[in-house]
Amino acid sequence: MVLLLAAVWAVQRRLIYLPDPAPVPAAASVLPGAEDVRLRTADGLELGAWYVPPRSRDPVATVLVAGGNGGNRAGRAPLAAKLAEARLAVLLLDYRGYGGNPGDPSEEGLALDVRAAHRFLTEDRRIPPGRIVYFGESLGSAVVTELALEHPPAGLLLRSPFTDLAAVGAEIYPYLPVRLLLRDRFPVKEQAARLRVPAVVVVGGRDSIVPPSQSREVAAAASARLVEIPGADHNDPILLDGPELVAAVLSLVPR
Repeated sequence: MVLLLAAVWAVQRRLIYLPDPAPVPAAASVLPGAEDVRLRTADGLELGAWYVPPRSRDPVATVLVAGGNGGNRAGRAPLAAKLAEARLAVLLLDYRGYGGNPGDPSEEGLALDVRAAHRFLTEDRRIPPGRIVYFGESLGSAVVTELALEHPPAGLLLRSPFTDLAAVGAEIYPYLPVRLLLRDRFPVKEQAARLRVPAVVVVGGRDSIVPPSQSREVAAAASARLVEIPGADHNDPILLDGPELVAAVLSLVPR
């Protein structure tokens, strides 16, 4: 048992973060009009990302999309396309270690990565913070919730958030003392309770990865509007880019 715990301690981040590290295609080859952009982190990494303009000339707002623990930004292209059709600009962030980016993911590293994305929008593109909506998918919900405490957005969309990483880890590995082993904590519910921004939580009624009860707890802590999609599992298309999800984002756009 001791050897098992030692092994889990050593490789735990490989179990948490499941990036597709392959380089992604050029943004414009996937999303017409999209740009390949570079983000510089405070610890010196240069990360690739995609900036997707709206289909209309002037965006009504810009959405910073922080993905979940798997894949890379190419997998979020359908979501970006739907948001662009709704007159929203989109920044698709890939964390360190994802989508051909250098570095290894960690809680601290992802916090630096999303701040680099925020600086790109507010400093390079000069977008007012009051015209930015944060979108967090699963693990990304933790990333943008923490960012929102330091840099409040116009609104916050959390899709399938967990209360904290240990709580969801205990669901997946019930035979391990997850809370004792984890290096990365991501205390979403605790941080959500301190938020003072409009928020919406979208949850699948049959999520088999993040228990819907945890997402509901986060919604209550954040005083967020809850949008529950009956029968939807964690990676079902309706939770990736479905109409309810797009409508939830649009409900946060300042008038």
